[in-house]
Amino acid sequence: MAAIPAPIATDTATSADGTSIVFDRTGTGPALVLVHGAFTDRSHPLLHEVARTQAPWFTVFDYDRRGRGASGDTRPYAVQREIEDLAAVIEAAGGTAMVFGGSSGAALALRAAARLPAVTRLALWEPPYHVGPGAPELPHDFASRLTALVEGGARGEAVELFMVRAAEVPADVVGAMRADPSWRQMEALAHTLAYEAEVMGPGNPLPVDTATSIGRPVLVLNGQDSPAWMRDAGAALAQAVPGAVHRTLSGQTHAVAPDALAPELLEFFARHA
Repeated sequence: MAAIPAPIATDTATSADGTSIVFDRTGTGPALVLVHGAFTDRSHPLLHEVARTQAPWFTVFDYDRRGRGASGDTRPYAVQREIEDLAAVIEAAGGTAMVFGGSSGAALALRAAARLPAVTRLALWEPPYHVGPGAPELPHDFASRLTALVEGGARGEAVELFMVRAAEVPADVVGAMRADPSWRQMEALAHTLAYEAEVMGPGNPLPVDTATSIGRPVLVLNGQDSPAWMRDAGAALAQAVPGAVHRTLSGQTHAVAPDALAPELLEFFARHA
């Protein structure tokens, strides 16, 4: 007999600057907050599946980062405001929480953990730091270029710039993607791409000082079939975080399958809960 899905409740937390941050809550047990990356909000299938698989053991909070989904977007943007958003969700979760972050959301989660003692443990999927010559070369003013395109009404061009330069998607493939219905959804989130660039910092450097300051259990995950520079970034981050564990998932790319990710998260969070 199939397991009955845990019910989902939607609620709102108020960040320090008054921004409303909307989240879904499901499951029972210690709090686990999910932090997503570029082009995603709390409706993303991966996050839904991660929440479903963890809900029997944890109370999972899947929230819309500011500027996405149902959450607000008070200007001007600053990474510190996003850290305060996560802090507000954790407060709504009871004051402490485990955190999972994916891609640039992993970089945000790492920065937040360095400032928020309320983050009790941290699992990170492929934060795209550039630690070697094989990584994409991004312009120093990447965030401002993305913002200028969006403010000039060229949302599609902003998406294309991000996809080609940061995600290494060939330009001809991006051109074909414009005909897919999902392109409109990506354009709707184009204004948040500059936020991702701000979170990563100019050139996506590994934040060594931040990493070395983390004094809680940390799991860094990579896909075996992801680009070598992403695997190098995961290994370098795990080496910088005291006591961190680095694991590589067989057959996985950056677009990790939920059924490969979920057992790793469950084993890590259950062991440290």
